[in-house]
Amino acid sequence: MLTPETRAKDFPSLTGITYLNSAAEGIPPRSVGVALQQYFADKQKGMDGRIPHAAQWEAARQRTAELYGLTPSEIAICSCSSEAYNLAAMALRLKEGDEIVINDLDFPAGATPWLQKESRATVKVWRARDWALRTEDLIPLLSSRTRLVNTSLVSFFNGHRISLPEVAAAVRAHSDSLLSVDVTQALGRVPLDLREADLIVSSTHKWILASHGGGLVGVPSRRAQEWTVPAGGWFNLNDAFGAGRFEQAVSKPGAASFAVGMPNYPAIYAIRAGLDYICESGVDKIAAAADPLVSMCLEGLSKLPVDLITPNLSGHLAGIMAFRHPDAARIHQHLLAKNIHVMHQAGRIRIAIHGYNTLADIERLLAELNAVVS
Repeated sequence: MLTPETRAKDFPSLTGITYLNSAAEGIPPRSVGVALQQYFADKQKGMDGRIPHAAQWEAARQRTAELYGLTPSEIAICSCSSEAYNLAAMALRLKEGDEIVINDLDFPAGATPWLQKESRATVKVWRARDWALRTEDLIPLLSSRTRLVNTSLVSFFNGHRISLPEVAAAVRAHSDSLLSVDVTQALGRVPLDLREADLIVSSTHKWILASHGGGLVGVPSRRAQEWTVPAGGWFNLNDAFGAGRFEQAVSKPGAASFAVGMPNYPAIYAIRAGLDYICESGVDKIAAAADPLVSMCLEGLSKLPVDLITPNLSGHLAGIMAFRHPDAARIHQHLLAKNIHVMHQAGRIRIAIHGYNTLADIERLLAELNAVVS
């Protein structure tokens, strides 16, 4: 991933293109394809295939635990981050008078479960100022009624990275709230310290270079009681096949309650392979290679006649930057014609830089933007 030789061997599809869209879809290394083929071979064994399936499940939980700073027993894998947050909403058992804090730089998965009309809680929005979430603006939203503050570590919208220790300190000082953190746009790209998080969620098809169909959930054992999901199923239950199975259902505590049914084993194989690749490459090394490219790209964007919506604040950058322009659609089409892949959505262009990106990628992007932006 980090050298021309490994990049060519592991990511042959990147040959001849400039791919700067890992915040939407990561490019999997060859090892993920091998893992999916192994799933098929194991599935052909019928029931005997469940033995290697279970081994992959345990290995994926172990790798996730390493990156989250938890133990494997504090990790579950569900189908996606949206499912994780809907299950989390069930676990909280919200009532009238409860308050939830979300923010306006967040992805819908973590924000919208609390906005459904069936949700009894009052939702407060922590609003960005100058495209950054500032802790002093969060504090007035907190009270004894706050049940949950939910935020992404890195915003999908503009790449702004919160200071998790600072946010956690404010939450603890001004409320008794839980703090849930979505690390989808950080996992596999930036080193993590998640000791202050009470719930951790990530999808699997972006920076960890795996497949769709996974939601990585971390519940510290100290918070197992608060995050036990009262859902039906079987994989998540203490005694799903016992004599009293039609009399009551009792969820396993904490993280285990988020895995409500048969695991999505094809995704599990891919997730394990993607996490292995990321861990063996080294998140620290990935960040060390990619961060200077982010700084270079941000500097280049700041010299263009665009509305830069990623604040250049020390300690608050990750792998994403974004800008707006009246002709964003035309700019996007120009870049695609040059085989440069970025994200365009509603006048916003988002650029994402991972460990497989190079100096040449950034130089090419900036050159084409200089040629087309007016």
